[in-house]
Amino acid sequence: MFDNAEGMVFRPPSEANSFILRVTIGCAHNRCTFCSMYRDVQFRARPLSEIEPIIQKTARYYPGIRRVFLADGDALVLSTDRLLAVIDLLKANFPKLSRISCYGGPLDILRKTPADLQLLKQAGMQLVYLGIESGDDEVLARVQKGVTSEQMIEAGQKIIAAGMKLSAMLVLGLGGRELSRQHAINSARVASAINPTMLSALTLMLHRGTPLRAEAEQGLFQPLSPYEFVLELKELVNSLDMHAPCIFRSNHVSNMLPLAGTLPDDKNSLLRQAEDALQLLKNQTRPTFNDDGPF
Repeated sequence: MFDNAEGMVFRPPSEANSFILRVTIGCAHNRCTFCSMYRDVQFRARPLSEIEPIIQKTARYYPGIRRVFLADGDALVLSTDRLLAVIDLLKANFPKLSRISCYGGPLDILRKTPADLQLLKQAGMQLVYLGIESGDDEVLARVQKGVTSEQMIEAGQKIIAAGMKLSAMLVLGLGGRELSRQHAINSARVASAINPTMLSALTLMLHRGTPLRAEAEQGLFQPLSPYEFVLELKELVNSLDMHAPCIFRSNHVSNMLPLAGTLPDDKNSLLRQAEDALQLLKNQTRPTFNDDGPF
């Protein structure tokens, strides 16, 4: 369930049963060349006077809500005091509330002090979703993510150090054919340095209206073939070196090979599954894409 406002509403698949509360509209960064999520809305932070009646109305109909996801693209862009005020309203209206989560932009996380993050954790913020996208500096620069790989590591480690759970995401194919291997290896390097609670590998979708789609149509960006996507996934898994348990998934609807396991224990099993898939896809080496992305 979510509150109606301007633009589309997005949330992670695991938040399907959460109350989606839009504390901001859109994304403050909104320059990533591959992302189409918030291109049709003007970013703004919603005042408490707008948020409070939404919470109260929702509580009248769904008083037993246990989980809340703070949308849109980067709720942590708000000041810590504003976020704490929102959390106080949520706890006052939903007595059974057990988890609050949000997307966290890396720059927004870096602007928070360790004390800020501790306060948010103590207030009830338990899970942050971080789009690493790539751990390769060249790829990050090309897609205009706005941070370096070292800054991404610092942001992820700050969330972990605050005692929150971290769900991190990588995008397979984001480097195209040219940078595929270094994208996989360096993404594994960054993910391993952070060692998030959960790590998901999604497949690049070349949505119409995005700069990266335009680059692909002009021949400036070469998307991967089905075989190459799985080869990159195998390279990523092979290069991951987790020192603590990390739930790994590549079972998003966009993915060609659904993998699920816990690293490092299931690494060999995941690699065998990837190798089996490569044998089945060895003839599918031609990159193609439709209105949504590679298939």
